[in-house]
Amino acid sequence: MNDYEQQPVKRTHEDHMVKMNNRKNLEITGVKEVDSFDNEEFLLETVMGYLIIRGQNLQMKNLDVGDGLVTIKGKVYELSYVDEHHQEKAKGFFSKLFK
Repeated sequence: MNDYEQQPVKRTHEDHMVKMNNRKNLEITGVKEVDSFDNEEFLLETVMGYLIIRGQNLQMKNLDVGDGLVTIKGKVYELSYVDEHHQEKAKGFFSKLFK
């Protein structure tokens, strides 16, 4: 193999990537669980902590639990992570909202 050829990237469940295209399409890897979602907000547990996605007309287009891949479509306004010390508080807050 010469210097110009690249090795294929192998993803593990410990990898986490967020790819956004034009604020309309999100592809997220490293998702452990989708805790809750509606058309304005998603709460995902990732290998890097809880990720909150807020927007308008949000729809889950793809969910592959085995690979930890989630694809979301809609107008994205905000992406934010909840640090480890506040994960239980966030999970409790969102579970009350979506009961």
